[in-house]
Amino acid sequence: MNKRHIATVLAACAVTGAAAETNVGVSIGISQPGVYGQINIGNYPAPALVYPQPVIIAPPRVAMAPAYLYVPPGHQKNWAKHCARYDACGRPVYFVQETWVRERYEEEQAKGRGNKNNKGQGGKKN
Repeated sequence: MNKRHIATVLAACAVTGAAAETNVGVSIGISQPGVYGQINIGNYPAPALVYPQPVIIAPPRVAMAPAYLYVPPGHQKNWAKHCARYDACGRPVYFVQETWVRERYEEEQAKGRGNKNNKGQGGKKN
């Protein structure tokens, strides 16, 4: 499947029923699951993706690097309708799987708990 075919298929898919209210963020950290938007990958390994090729709705005006987005499944299926909310209609987009986001979140939480447990030990004076 080529990129245009994927984009056409996604644009043609309509989601029926009432759309749920979603929290759309501009840019999020991996430690914030449930907040949708662009993910700054940083030093993490490549994320698990929903589709292996980027989705492009409109041809880009200038060459842009792909964006990694964590969006609700309904937004993925009807990307042409929702891409403007993420300022991503004219750029290649990779949809990141929710399981990957949640796993990174759990890793960060575990690290945070480890740091909090070690804070202040031996340094308290009475």
